[in-house]
Order: sequence, then C-alpha cells, then structure tokens
Amino acid sequence: MASDKPAHRFDPNFTDMVINGMGPNTSPRHRQVFGALIRHIHDFAREVELTIDEWMEGVKFINSLGEIYVQSNKTRNETHRICDILGLESLVDEIAHKVISETGLDPTSSSILGPFWSPNAPFRPLGGEIFQDGVPPNGRVVKMHGVIRDITTGKPIPGAVFDIWQASANGKYDFQDPENQTPNNLRGKFRADENGHYWFYCLHPTAYSLPRDGPSWALLSLMDRHPMRPAHIHIMVTHPEYQGCTTQLYPSDDPWVKSDTVFAVKDDLVVNFKPIEGDAKAVLELEYNVNLAPKGYKGRL
Repeated sequence: MASDKPAHRFDPNFTDMVINGMGPNTSPRHRQVFGALIRHIHDFAREVELTIDEWMEGVKFINSLGEIYVQSNKTRNETHRICDILGLESLVDEIAHKVISETGLDPTSSSILGPFWSPNAPFRPLGGEIFQDGVPPNGRVVKMHGVIRDITTGKPIPGAVFDIWQASANGKYDFQDPENQTPNNLRGKFRADENGHYWFYCLHPTAYSLPRDGPSWALLSLMDRHPMRPAHIHIMVTHPEYQGCTTQLYPSDDPWVKSDTVFAVKDDLVVNFKPIEGDAKAVLELEYNVNLAPKGYKGRL
C-alpha cells in the first residue's frame, strides 16, 4: 500500500536554489567554496533540526567575536581562537602542508601559527638570548640548537632563518603582559651559519590556559572541555628556495600534551629537554633538527 508521507520532510530543492543564486561572474573557486559551505550548513541545520532560538544564539555568538576584538583594541582575536578549539586551523594546516618524502627524510611537521606571531621580531646574533628582559622568576634557561636540512639531499641549508616566539614563565606573551615584558621579549630571528647550524638561548616553555572568559571559554564550557595548552615553543623556519615550516615543539613530560585544547600536537614535535653541563648560561638543552622541502617538491601522493 502506498504511503501518503512525502519523500522529503523539507523542501528538497531549496539548497540547490540558494547555490544556483550565485551569478555568472562568481569565480570558479568561489563557486566551489561557497557552494560546499551552503550545502554543508543546510545539511547541518536539517540534521539537528536547528531551532530559531538556537540559530539566534549562534548569531549573537558570532557578533560577540567581533565585539571583543574591537573592545580589546584588536589584540584579542577570539575568531581565530574558535577556529583553534574546533580543530579547524589544525585541519587547514595539514591540508596545506602535508608532504610525504620519497627519500625517507620527511619534512618537519607543521602546526598552527596561532594568534601570537609578530612580523616585528628582531634579528639576533647566533648564540644570543631572546629573554631581553632577563630571566623571569621560575624561568629555566635552555640552549636550543640544531641543523636545518634539505630533505632531498640531507645537506644543510645555510642562511635559513629561524624565527622563535614563546610565552614567558607566567604563561603570557609580550603584548599580553606589558607590565612585565617589553615588546619583542622572548622573540627573535636567527640566521643559520654556513653549515646550517643555529643556536641560541630561550626558556623552557610553560603551559597556559586560554582565557577563561569571552566567547571561546563559553564554547569550551558548553562542550565540557578544559582550556589548557601544553607548554610549547613556536618556530617558523624559512629560506627563499624552500617551503617554510611553521610549527610548535612540546616537552614530552607536559601533563597536557595528550589533550591539547587546540589539537596541534604531532608525534615528531614532542621533544625531550635534557640537563646540560659546562654551559654557564643554561640548565637545559634542546637539540632539534628542522627538515625542509625544496619549493615545488610534492613528494609521494
């Protein structure tokens, strides 16, 4: 016996109508991206049967992201942070940078840029210190060093630029902490020598919490998630002839390394800080070699 129930509870043609509303001057890429976005948003709303109250709460939430950015004089980018805690930035980063080498030496894994990079970090001499305001209370000085290598030849890359930034021992970056830190404290760029070596002094990183207020905290609370990032050091390694690498390094003994709230930890980025002897400046040592792929290198698909 035939059922009188319609095949679709909701208009089966509605989403196509919205997508087809794009005009002829829409670029092919915009048509692809916006078409997929509209289709997935519509499918999401139908799947969960989104209520009007829930939709309006979402509108208010998006508005609050812009409001806090303006109120903080554009220093608090909650929209970026929301992308982090939903795992979107880590996923986009992997899509953009994943390369599997044909030589057995893979490029160093990338990780998210995060909201705290600055283009204004100064160049410092090899062997220099990035803690320009001195060592903070509870800070442990680390001698960090390694070689920057070409994955196709294994040879060093002279002149590569190693950009580092990190939070202080109180878990805050320089512009979050003007009472205690001057601009560009715990930031610096170093140019590798003729053998591809770099070395400098930094601090053992400190775990910190994302802000426990504002939109990102509200979203974490709704999902019953903690706001902690494991201790980490940010690095960005570049050379004009190579694909750059932006990533983060994490102490293996950090209690949050297996549950990073922004899902940015990868196995080859987990490192061991070791005691150092015979160096009056440091109590710990971190050796970390960075592997870069030449520009245009695709690797195994």
